[in-house]
Amino acid sequence: MELLTPKNIKSYFAAKEYKFFDTPNKLLNLNLIGVRRDNQGTNTFDDFLLVMYREEELMVSNRYQITTDPGKYWLKNPTNPKGTAVLAPGQYRGTWQIGKHQGKYEALVQRKKVKVWRDNNKDEIIDYNNITLLSDEGYFGINIHRSNPYDQSYVINKWSAGCQVFKKIEDYNKFMQLCNDSAGIYGNSFTYTLIDEKDLRKHLNSWLFIDSPIGKEKI
Repeated sequence: MELLTPKNIKSYFAAKEYKFFDTPNKLLNLNLIGVRRDNQGTNTFDDFLLVMYREEELMVSNRYQITTDPGKYWLKNPTNPKGTAVLAPGQYRGTWQIGKHQGKYEALVQRKKVKVWRDNNKDEIIDYNNITLLSDEGYFGINIHRSNPYDQSYVINKWSAGCQVFKKIEDYNKFMQLCNDSAGIYGNSFTYTLIDEKDLRKHLNSWLFIDSPIGKEKI
């Protein structure tokens, strides 16, 4: 079964009471959805960013390779004494806008507070079992930006210290074009929702089957 479909995402959003933007009479009302795969810091771009939006009767879903995790370099060399930032799952309404990443090039830049977890043991692995206890909230420059400006990157290393970072420049350029087109209609404000793949699977397993007098019944 395909996991990352609009139907499944909408179901998950409803269960979490997240907002899914769906305006049949308006184009390019973007849902930006990061999907963190079940890993502990592989230093590769093995997560996804989904862009879902309606084009008249069609719900478009674009999928890009990104990282939602910091690279090994920053895990071993945190810039914050509390530890390296790992963006916590959740929906961040109107938290990003088009601006300049580190003043250099166009990206989605953080403009409201976000919640991060702190990994502070300086190894190469994100210990998700423990870092959830080390939360922090504020302005940390958690931007959505590119890696290699010419082609693609194969390892994260210094590209992310907590940012959501694209693997391929071609994907990133398409993404930013969508964001610019959307901003021309709805304004320069973007909601980003980060979800855990394993949490989505858990939800779908409970959603696909309901209790019945004869056991489990598929719906």
